[in-house]
Amino acid sequence: MTDRPDRPDHLDHRDLNRDLAVFAGDPLVGPGLPLWLPAGAAVFDEVARLAKDLAHADGCIDVHTPVLAKRGLFERSGHLAKFADDMFPPLAMGEAPDEDLFLRPANCPHHALVYAAEPHSYRELPIRLNELAPMFRAERSGVVSGLSRVRQINLDDTHVFCRPDQVADEAARGLRSALAAQAALGLPVDHVRLSLRDDSGGWLGSAEQWSLAQEDLRAAAYAVLADHDLPLVDGVGEAAFYGPKLDLQVSDGRGHEETIATVQLDFNQPERLDLSYVGADGGRHRPVMIHRGAVGSMERVVAALLERYAGRLPFWLAPVQLVVLPVHPEQDAAARALADGARARGLRVEVAHDGSLGARIRAARQRRDHLIGVVGEREASAGAVQVRDVGQDLVHVAPAGELVERMAGAHGRREAVVAQPSSS
Repeated sequence: MTDRPDRPDHLDHRDLNRDLAVFAGDPLVGPGLPLWLPAGAAVFDEVARLAKDLAHADGCIDVHTPVLAKRGLFERSGHLAKFADDMFPPLAMGEAPDEDLFLRPANCPHHALVYAAEPHSYRELPIRLNELAPMFRAERSGVVSGLSRVRQINLDDTHVFCRPDQVADEAARGLRSALAAQAALGLPVDHVRLSLRDDSGGWLGSAEQWSLAQEDLRAAAYAVLADHDLPLVDGVGEAAFYGPKLDLQVSDGRGHEETIATVQLDFNQPERLDLSYVGADGGRHRPVMIHRGAVGSMERVVAALLERYAGRLPFWLAPVQLVVLPVHPEQDAAARALADGARARGLRVEVAHDGSLGARIRAARQRRDHLIGVVGEREASAGAVQVRDVGQDLVHVAPAGELVERMAGAHGRREAVVAQPSSS
């Protein structure tokens, strides 16, 4: 059960999808809105579970928020002023424009309102709110592409509300979590970019705020990267208009650089939405908001995984971890018993009956099923299975119960990464 990535010539995830059936599109749904098929849902759910486990290990708490909000929220947050061209048209709910509803282009305004729903003391901070949340971008039909450019983005999204003196520690925590996620997924990070402001206009917040924030992020990056063989690269002018950020940069097989995860400081939302906490002096103070996510976009990371591994995903991510092939109908009961025992342990197992044995083996190889188990008369009599590990091109016979135990152990290997504390 190898997790070694294959490294053939680069294959686009859209081409791989023809064999793997991870997602589909339909003109009745529209471009840029992929339908996650069962194989894709399996990968999506595993990545989402990793993201949630890392968030919980970091002390994040779960929230759920609606994908819609009235015009007033996005006016106050500044999204309508800055991102109106990327937002879908409003849904008219009455004659008054202020009753219009918008699909959200970002999740942060809703999380800010969750924070604002109750008063907070300086002793409660930091508060870390996490949600695997959809947001929407009105991408034009000509630019949407597979899973890499979509109109609905499912984002591993955490928003931290903290005191200014906690920013550096929280930024370091977020960066460690993002690096742990990429390590668990086997996606190599090229470098971390410190995205800074330049001398042009349009930046929100004072120069002093920016200077302190950039110093905090640089200190956080150095503290974390001391344990990683990764450079910190300044990206002058690459900051968002509302604050500097740390970006994990990766390169795809075509040599294109992109951001896969971010730790972002925000001066804008707390000010615009009037967020506060009660300080030790009894006065009202403004928290700092940090946007962060360990995994990032489900669509982008699944596309990256498919291309990284040429479709043959690590065992814990594989849509079909074991396909069981009974040679004759007489072995159907033994094959089903093996599959049922594995499924009871949370493993993804299928039984394939139709067609010749050779045709079923070829189909399993084409789908990149991780293990192929053949149950013939001899194996059924012995309570065993002939197992082929396609990644290592190994074939051996194992007792059915032993195989299930080994598979369950392999499925849990990523938990060791999650269990590592993300703070020093």
